[in-house]
Amino acid sequence: MNRLSGETSPYLLQHAHNPVDWYPWGEEALQKALQEDKPILVSIGYAACHWCHVMERESFEDEATARVMNEHFVNIKIDREERPDLDHIYMDALQAMTGAGGWPLNVFLTPDKRPFYGGTYFPPVKAYNRPSWKEVLLALSQAFKERRNDIEEQAATLTSHLSQSNQFGTQSGSLIHIPKEELFTREQCDTIYQNILSQADKVWGGFGRAPKFPGTFSIQYLLRYHYSFDAPEALKQALLSLDKMIQGGIYDQLGGGFARYSTDEQWLAPHFEKMLYDNALLTDVLSEAFQLTRQEHYSQTITDTLAFIEREMMHTGGGFYSALDADSEGVEGKFYTWSYEEVEQVLGDKATLFCECYDITENGNWEETNILWLRHPVKEFAAMKKIDAAALEQLMQSCRQQLMEARAPRIRPGLDDKILLGWNALMIHACCKAYAALGNARYLDMATRAMEFCWQHLRQPDSGQAFFHTWKDGQAKYPAFLDDYAFLIRALIALQEVSGSLDWLTRARELTEFVIEQFSDESGTYFYYTRLGQRDVIVRKKEIYDGAVPSGNAVMAANLRYLALVYDERQWASRAQDMLARLSQTAVRYPTSFGVWAGELLQMVKGSYEIAVVGEAYLARMKELHQHYVPFKVLLGNEKDVPGLPLLEQRMQAGKTLIYLCQDYHCIKPANYIQEIINLLK
Repeated sequence: MNRLSGETSPYLLQHAHNPVDWYPWGEEALQKALQEDKPILVSIGYAACHWCHVMERESFEDEATARVMNEHFVNIKIDREERPDLDHIYMDALQAMTGAGGWPLNVFLTPDKRPFYGGTYFPPVKAYNRPSWKEVLLALSQAFKERRNDIEEQAATLTSHLSQSNQFGTQSGSLIHIPKEELFTREQCDTIYQNILSQADKVWGGFGRAPKFPGTFSIQYLLRYHYSFDAPEALKQALLSLDKMIQGGIYDQLGGGFARYSTDEQWLAPHFEKMLYDNALLTDVLSEAFQLTRQEHYSQTITDTLAFIEREMMHTGGGFYSALDADSEGVEGKFYTWSYEEVEQVLGDKATLFCECYDITENGNWEETNILWLRHPVKEFAAMKKIDAAALEQLMQSCRQQLMEARAPRIRPGLDDKILLGWNALMIHACCKAYAALGNARYLDMATRAMEFCWQHLRQPDSGQAFFHTWKDGQAKYPAFLDDYAFLIRALIALQEVSGSLDWLTRARELTEFVIEQFSDESGTYFYYTRLGQRDVIVRKKEIYDGAVPSGNAVMAANLRYLALVYDERQWASRAQDMLARLSQTAVRYPTSFGVWAGELLQMVKGSYEIAVVGEAYLARMKELHQHYVPFKVLLGNEKDVPGLPLLEQRMQAGKTLIYLCQDYHCIKPANYIQEIINLLK
C-alpha cells in the first residue's frame, strides 16, 4: 500500500496498491521534491478513463518501471475531477508544448511546481510513434541532472506563457456605458447560427467529425435561434442531432443514460463511460426540445435517463455520484454489448425481429460483438416491415425489459461514487428543467433533496457562504472552485422557478456576493477559477471556454444578468454586459467552443421577459407556464407582495391570482390566465 490508501477518490484508491511510491498532491510531496531537489512527475486522470487504466496495467503495476519512477522522481497522482484547477494549469502547459492534450496527463515539473515536459499515454515499449514510458523517464532524469539550465529555461517560458494567456479581460476601458443594442446585434446571432451550421453533420447530426461529443450548447442555441427568428433549418439540425444520439449506441437502449462521446460519426460506438454532467446537460436540452415540439420520444428519453440516474448514480441521501467506468472485467463496453446468441437465448422467437431492428448480427457490428442501436426509428422500421407501429413498439419494449433483466447479473462497470458540488448542481438544474417540461413531481423532489444534500454536506462549517468541492464517505474536502459556485447559483435560480420558494433565490444572491468578493479579477470584470488565498497553484487561471461543462465565467455572466433583474442590481447587469461584450467577437467566430456565451448574446439581443405571478394560485399558474417554451424569462411568484423584490411589489389584488408580463420593470396590464401571456409572447 502506498500513500494513496488514505484518500477517498476512487481513482486514487485504484492506484493505492501500485509499486509506484505515489503521493497525493500536498505539502508532504512538494516539500520532499524541494528538499531532495528532484523533479516531480504529476500523473492526472479520472476513474472512468479507459487509457488511464491501460497505462496503470502496463506501467504503474510493473515493478521494474516503478523502481525507475521511485528512484528519480517524486510521483504525485491527481484525480482531475477532485482538482480541476491543477488539471487546467498543467493541461494548458501540455497543449502549449505539444498542441494536443488528453488523459492520462503525465507532466514533469521542477521542484517548485513549474512544468517543463509532458505527454498523455506512453506505451510500455516503443509503439504508435511514441517512445516507451521507461525511455521517457530515463531521458528526463538524465536531462534534469545534466542540462538543468535548459530545463529551468523551458519551465520559465511555459510558466510565463500560462500567466500571459491569463491576462484577457484586464484591459482598461469599460464597455458598460455603450448601449447593448450597439454591442449585441441580430447580425451577430445570424453569424453564430451560420458558423454552427457550417460544422454540422447534416446526415448523422452533431457537429464536426469523429470523435463526436454531444454538443449540447450548440443544439440549445439552434433551438433558441429558431424560437427567436423562425429558422426551420436550425430546428431541423438541432432535432436531427438529438434524434440520432437517442437512436445511437451512445445512448443505452436498455437502461437509459448517455455515454460521454461517440468514436464514430454515426453515434454507434461510444467511449462507454457515463458521466453525470453529460446526462445533466442532455436532459436540459431534451427538456427544451420537448417543450418546443411536444414529441413523445423526447419525454421518454428524459424519463429513462433520469430513471438511470436515480437507479445507478444517486446516493441514498440525495446527492449524485460522478461517473460509471467504460470497462468491466478489464474490457471496454463488456457490460453493455451482446452476442447474437445471447440475444437469441433471452428472446427466443422474438429475437429475429429485435436483432434486425437493433442491428444485431452474428458477426457483430463492433469489434466482433454488438452494440444496440437503431439505424431507423421504430416507427420507420415498422413501416418498412409493414407492421403496426404501436404493436412493434410494445414488442420492442417487452424485449428491452427482458434483456435489461438478463444484463442485471453481469459484473458492473466501476462506480466513481464521489459527489462533486458543481456536477450535482448541473443535475439539480436538469431535474428542475425536466420537472418544468414533464410536470413529474419526482424530478422536483430529486432536485430539492440533492440541493439539501449539498447544503448539509458540502458547505464549510462556520464559514459563511464557503463550500467544499467534493464529498465522499462523510468527508468533504478542497475549497470549491468558480464552476461549483456558478453552477450552484444557476441551480438555485432554477429551483426557485419550479418550486415557487423564494428562499432559494435569497441563497443565490448571497452566494453571488461571495463569488464577487472571493473570485473577481483585478479589473472587476471576469472571475478566477480559484478563490483568494489558495497557494498551491503556480497561477490563478481564468477559464472562459465552454468545454464538456459550461465555463464558470459564462454561467456567472448569466447569473448576474438574471439576479440584476430580480434585485434591481444595476452594477451586476453592467458587469454581465461587460463580460459578454469583451468576448462577443470570439463567441461569434468560434461558437462551438463558446456555446454558452453565444446563447447569452442571443438572449441580450432578444431581451428577457420578466413574469411575476401573485395570488393564492401562483404555484399552479407557474406550473402551467412551464408547459410552454419560453427560454428567455425571469419568473417569480408568491402568494402576496414581497418588499425588496421589484417584480413582486404592489402586485397583489385580493381574491385574484394575477400574472404580470414586464420588460425593464415596465409591465403591461395583468392577465388572469397563462394562455393570455403566451398569446402576448407570440
